[in-house]
Amino acid sequence: MANIVAIVGRPNVGKSTFFNRLVEKRSAIMDDTSGVTRDRHYGIAEWNGKQFTTIDTGGYVVGSDDLFEGAIRYQVDIALEEASVIVFMVDCIDGLTGLDKDFANVLRKSKKPVYIAANKADNQQMILMANEFYALGFTDIFPISSSSGSGTGDLLDVVVSHFPEAEPEISSEIPRIAILGRPNTGKSSFLNVLLGKERSIVTDEAGTTRDAVDSHYTAFGKNFILTDTAGIRKKSRVRDNVEFYSVMRSIQAMQDSDVCIILIDAARGFEAQDMNIIALAHKYNKGMLIMINKWDLIEKDTVTVEKIKKEIGNKLGEMNYIPILFTSVIHKQRIYQVIEKAIEISDNRMKKIPTSKLNDAILPEIKRYPPPAHKGKYIKTKYITQLPIKTPTFAFFCNLPQYIKQPYRRFIENKIRHHFDFEGVPLNIFFRKK
Repeated sequence: MANIVAIVGRPNVGKSTFFNRLVEKRSAIMDDTSGVTRDRHYGIAEWNGKQFTTIDTGGYVVGSDDLFEGAIRYQVDIALEEASVIVFMVDCIDGLTGLDKDFANVLRKSKKPVYIAANKADNQQMILMANEFYALGFTDIFPISSSSGSGTGDLLDVVVSHFPEAEPEISSEIPRIAILGRPNTGKSSFLNVLLGKERSIVTDEAGTTRDAVDSHYTAFGKNFILTDTAGIRKKSRVRDNVEFYSVMRSIQAMQDSDVCIILIDAARGFEAQDMNIIALAHKYNKGMLIMINKWDLIEKDTVTVEKIKKEIGNKLGEMNYIPILFTSVIHKQRIYQVIEKAIEISDNRMKKIPTSKLNDAILPEIKRYPPPAHKGKYIKTKYITQLPIKTPTFAFFCNLPQYIKQPYRRFIENKIRHHFDFEGVPLNIFFRKK
């Protein structure tokens, strides 16, 4: 189950301000006018080392003159269904309103953990005013200020307490491979060719797939689950309730997966939204490969493949560990190579390097190129070990870990990849004091 936090409440209580603080950017439009947020915005937040998806919803109202009222209510209902924790935002300045009471009745039916964020508690008097919200029948009231951040830490502490640790212990479950990408890149056609049957509906119209579809599959002696997902398009282009629900399902499928196959339309090229999907999968520590589909539609010569790989690699930056394959689903060109590579990446994600082998390979590299001294102090690495968690994570024990800079971490990551081949898998590297 994905970690999802829904921020709900009546209009103009500060939901979007709180959302923007969580995702650390101005994703949601903020205005003093009631009802500015009509759709749900979603973003990735992190607190105490735990990542979660947060949803900013439109203000929940009944009986207004707003033509969008019904659609907003429906979107809020979807957010409540998807969420694992609900933050119910109220306004200390306005105090307890009838709409707050009506909404509280709706939330009690959800049977999800609900925490009241009494917003605009910018001074001691407003903090005391928050006590009146105990009349709503919820035991957990947190006076906060979305604009300044005051009190939000205590609220987030209890919210993330419902989520498991960021990396669960390795399980024996069969791997999950999610097929992701923008709409109409050929995701469902790819799944149908692999399965040899019409598992997913395929049309030329973007957005045919509305929900994530799981299929058991066996190839190259391995069993795994393939998940076809709805296309993930830019938030500004998500037009209706059902489509937003589909996007949320796709993101949840990404979170639940071990490996993500990112489909890209060769005719459209590598676009900003493709980069957003890849960055999200990287943030979730998922194995990845890029599948350039509809390659048969492209005019090409002997250098086209390498040219495109180089262009995409430059855009990926530190994520250039992701392999790129060129395919045509219609002509069944290299599609089984994609699955073979996805299985390799899944194996890489589960790979465990013995401590002795790791130290024998990497310590000499560090000795040849040690981290730069800081104010005359030399950093000495004692030993290295791989931690027993799902994503490849390495702990380097040294005398002065606080002086290790990002360029040197990147150097170490490249050396680990050179010696042990973690193609398609993000690596986590930590320096700790011995």
